[in-house]
Amino acid sequence: MTAIASFLRKTPVTRLHDYFTGSGFTSLPPVDWTKPEAELVEPLIKAVDDMDDREKQRVVMNASQVAALADEPGQNALQNVVINRQVFDTLEGANNRSLWVFLNEPDQFRKAEEVRYNDERRRGRSWSGFEVEKDRVVRRDAVSVADFTKAIRERFDTPHVHVDVFDRHRVILDDQECDLVQVAVYREGRPEDMLGFDANSTLSRRIVKPVFEAALTYEADTGVIEVVANTVADRRDLTAYMARDLLGIDFEEKHIPLREYDLGVLLKPFDFPTDVDDGIADVTVKELRLMEVGQPNERIILESMSGADRTVWEMAEERIGLDIGSSGHVLSVASEAPEWIVTRARFTIKFQPGPSGGRGKSLTLTVTMPHGCNLKDMTPHERLIGDKYLRRWGILTDSSDIGDLID
Repeated sequence: MTAIASFLRKTPVTRLHDYFTGSGFTSLPPVDWTKPEAELVEPLIKAVDDMDDREKQRVVMNASQVAALADEPGQNALQNVVINRQVFDTLEGANNRSLWVFLNEPDQFRKAEEVRYNDERRRGRSWSGFEVEKDRVVRRDAVSVADFTKAIRERFDTPHVHVDVFDRHRVILDDQECDLVQVAVYREGRPEDMLGFDANSTLSRRIVKPVFEAALTYEADTGVIEVVANTVADRRDLTAYMARDLLGIDFEEKHIPLREYDLGVLLKPFDFPTDVDDGIADVTVKELRLMEVGQPNERIILESMSGADRTVWEMAEERIGLDIGSSGHVLSVASEAPEWIVTRARFTIKFQPGPSGGRGKSLTLTVTMPHGCNLKDMTPHERLIGDKYLRRWGILTDSSDIGDLID
């Protein structure tokens, strides 16, 4: 009941009333919805606990869906696709907005789940990006979508495939937005057996057919298709089908370039300039991994722990003789001393406390030469901040404008 209780306490009573009275529940005990909110929540929690198991499990599932889109990435996903923005933007509280879309625009709620599925996996292990022609119109007519669906059925040998095609946007640097078309693909997998309990509490094997999800986006301004799917072969084939059936072009499998990072600026103390509007209090380099030029098989790691009296650069100056006072290209203190290259760095961005006070949040970035960065594992907002400042500080150095800050 913990998840249900949290859901009920964080959602306005007026919206809960809409949910419970409009969702066809028959086993919910009588609830006096005229009571003040402070006096209603606890009786409502007890009433839900007294529902029959089937309907109570539906509440648990719905509460989980609503909560999944009540955090910052989920709210961004809802804002991407909601139709009635005039109402949505006036609602107070993330749970309130999420449940309102769940009740009033269920198709858009599912699309928001698809947006989040795509964005959370973007630049991860199940992601690929391909460069195709710019300024193509994504076909949405019945024949084109049917051809695309048929290709997926044949490729995965399954009779059941569902496809959604819809417009959305993605926030990039400086609050700019890029327009995308997203294609969500659901396909039925091969039968699998699993253990479960039947109505008589007898353990038995059940045959289930799992549903697999994939997502593709096309950005007309850059001519980039990004795809999230289980395997490299799946991603390549799905992109080829989209190019052929929905864009009307040939697919040449041209991968978008990897990002390139240069940590040379961290061979000496760096000021890390930031904008006041971003509320950043401090940026601290916590770790440097250095390689001696000419010794590619050896690394030295210097780490400045919390409460240390000196910076990681001062440690480097004493431990390995790094010249931290020079400008331009760093040289050793003595001419015969080794020259060093930073191959990995870890630094923390600390933010000012929010309006409610307390400790400010922090964002820890780890960058590894030449293509590695942990931004892909972070929330969309954290990625925006990281993208912005890695470029400004000269650490993210690629000049490619293909796609939205592609890793």
